[in-house]
Amino acid sequence: MSGIDRAPLGSPLMNQSTPLLKEGHNCWRTEPAERFSFIVDAADYFVAARKAMLKARHSIYLIGWDFDARIQLGDCTDDGPRPLGDFIIWLAERTPTLEIRLLRWDTGAFKAMFRGRTWLTLMRWKFHRQITLKLDGAHPLAGSHHQKIVVIDDCMAFCGGIDMTLGRWDKRSHLDDDPERVAPDGTLLKPWHDATSAFDGAAARAVAELARQRWFAATGEAVPAEVDLHDCWPEGLPPTFQDIRLAIARTIPEMPDREPIFEIEQMYIDLVSRAKKWIYAESQYFASRRVAHAIARRLIEENGPEIVIVNPVSAEGWIEPIAMDSARARLVEALQRVDKYGRFRVYHALTNGGNEIYIHAKVTIVDDTYLRLGSSNFNNRSLKLDTECDVILAADESGNEAISDKIIEIMHDLIAEHAGLAAADIARRFEETGSLIATIETLCENAEGRRRFASFKMPELGAVKEWLADNEILDPEGPDAIFEPLSRRGLFKGWRWPRPLSARSTQTAT
Repeated sequence: MSGIDRAPLGSPLMNQSTPLLKEGHNCWRTEPAERFSFIVDAADYFVAARKAMLKARHSIYLIGWDFDARIQLGDCTDDGPRPLGDFIIWLAERTPTLEIRLLRWDTGAFKAMFRGRTWLTLMRWKFHRQITLKLDGAHPLAGSHHQKIVVIDDCMAFCGGIDMTLGRWDKRSHLDDDPERVAPDGTLLKPWHDATSAFDGAAARAVAELARQRWFAATGEAVPAEVDLHDCWPEGLPPTFQDIRLAIARTIPEMPDREPIFEIEQMYIDLVSRAKKWIYAESQYFASRRVAHAIARRLIEENGPEIVIVNPVSAEGWIEPIAMDSARARLVEALQRVDKYGRFRVYHALTNGGNEIYIHAKVTIVDDTYLRLGSSNFNNRSLKLDTECDVILAADESGNEAISDKIIEIMHDLIAEHAGLAAADIARRFEETGSLIATIETLCENAEGRRRFASFKMPELGAVKEWLADNEILDPEGPDAIFEPLSRRGLFKGWRWPRPLSARSTQTAT
């Protein structure tokens, strides 16, 4: 058990004055990128990815949790077919030197086989000499391959939280009934919020190396790096940052043939510990005991940061609501006990009509200093059991000093999207209040008829759900924890409550 787990909640956090990024500790590599674009929502991402793939000469890696060959991959004027499956084949046939490798999580693939005519497209991919589709089973029992990476000719990479699959496409307007946001059978799909990134330079080549490592782990095939480097940047995609250094962090779970890597978990802990004024985060889940513990330690500080987490109303799926929603409720309840200064909030995002916008983005912004996004969520699976890849920009990294204003603009822009207002309006309100929470609270007032934030409401948990959450039955902290006796598990394992709360019988676990 780590020192953070052993330390009581009242322990002071180390005030680190050194730069955040430390290779081998909270990241794998730090590399330069000439251009970096922060992309919000899949409507823009699919267009950018399509345009970039059109420039491929030798190799494309599509590595993800899921792919759906039926989705429409952007509305471009390139004479190619819009469905992803047909577009991949068209790309290969128009460029005889191009090799396309698709890697997706193996367990989820069986359901995909029965999506309409998907099996026919998979057969066409399988028998095409330039296309290789593999299923990634290189993960522990109950784990998954969760990285979402696209790499083109080792010259450009996309990394974030958006899979090229059904239900991800949406515009930033998140209309209640967008006629374009439909399934292949014409069914209207729910609003969906997501984020990813695009970058080039040595940072893209590093992600290409990671993609080849993942391909080798899953298939045993070693693929050499590309040597014909060229410009793959898609037209129409403006860079958010230029000439910056970028960090790459990973989760690789423990397996018999490899050592585990938990850089992402350490990055989350370090980001929380370094916050001075605020943390703004978007995550599909909030179920990580260690992240919640790090937050609790900041909440008991008299002058600690404000912390805002934007979550879905309820997790998607049949088992996720039981596991993730229950754990979230228990953790939020615990954090509210120690939040005597009122600096912690969980919000949801709603459409103009009051319907849920599903939050799938995995973004963390700390002050005007750090921006992190990728595939990992605030849950145990992302930090210990699944394979993940995140990227981090740090203003305290040499050469990145000028990015602070843009990091704040990104936060204002995300809040503006959820509030149905302009980013400039959010910036003005933020300057007036000087508070992240106060700004969002003012946005909740008289917000009927436009997109808006909604406060998290504590659900009633039955005894079974509480037991499942408290014992991390459905969200184990790593492969060993699946088989760990219940006496050694616990959502609050390692927590020691501050003395003022002990008198109110709030001690939960040691």
